Amino acid sequence: MYTQMQTTKLGGELISFKINGEEKIHQGEAVIDENGKIYWKRHSPVLFPIVGKLKKNQTLIGGRTYEIMQHGFARDMEFEPVTKLDNFHSYVLKSNKYTLARYPYEFELYNTYRTEGSKLTTIYKVVNTGLINLPFGIGGHPAFKIDREELKKGHYYLEFEEEEPKIHFLYLVDGLIGTEYAKNPMIDKKIIPIDSHTFDNDALIMKGITSNKISLKNKATGKKLLTMDFTEFPYLAIWSKPNAPFICIEPWFSTSDNIKSSGVFTQKQDIISLKPKTSFECKYTVDFWD
Repeated sequence: MYTQMQTTKLGGELISFKINGEEKIHQGEAVIDENGKIYWKRHSPVLFPIVGKLKKNQTLIGGRTYEIMQHGFARDMEFEPVTKLDNFHSYVLKSNKYTLARYPYEFELYNTYRTEGSKLTTIYKVVNTGLINLPFGIGGHPAFKIDREELKKGHYYLEFEEEEPKIHFLYLVDGLIGTEYAKNPMIDKKIIPIDSHTFDNDALIMKGITSNKISLKNKATGKKLLTMDFTEFPYLAIWSKPNAPFICIEPWFSTSDNIKSSGVFTQKQDIISLKPKTSFECKYTVDFWD
């Protein structure tokens, strides 16, 4: 087995992972629809210091209003390379004048990618370099390449490793979390069917998950494409553009503001609060199958 990994300083982002020459990651701006339009320009961005959306894209920190756009600013910033080996790439984003004007906290954010055979592990590490508690949200947004024709035929589905009797699907209202749950689309408490209309109303966002793993499968071929281990992440989102030849399987530690949110950043649901001079680390692993 021969694997190749490519990453970039922009967003400290993974942009390619090939096994025996076959690409597994969505290729961003290179993938266009029938009208020549780009489906989605990204590949596998980190979501920091927020996941999802804020009310009016604004939040209150220390009594002052700050603007942070959907999924945060880290994915659009230049990271510094730390280590680059064939099977281990690491980058860091350090707080600076630009970040402090939008998010008044000192931090270091490390994106690390490690390969071992057919397995690709993404590791996020946040270090509080300041003197006060650091509140933040974090999550992954990897997009995996799929076949457009197989998608149109409705052959793809996702399957949890265990039955999910306690799972809830969050209802989105203009990108914010509503007060009621969305309809559960699962079959036999384990399977989420995927077709060209699954994401007509935006992402599927889940909480209350029992499983640590989820697999992407093709019912026509009987093949398993990949398995993601998202142990410890309390949320999992599934998203794509309508009819697009990729699917995002996104492990999150937090999510968008609730429609009734106070707007105070430190009061966000599931916000992580990191003490000064300490660090937080999380990871998810994807195992690709033949």
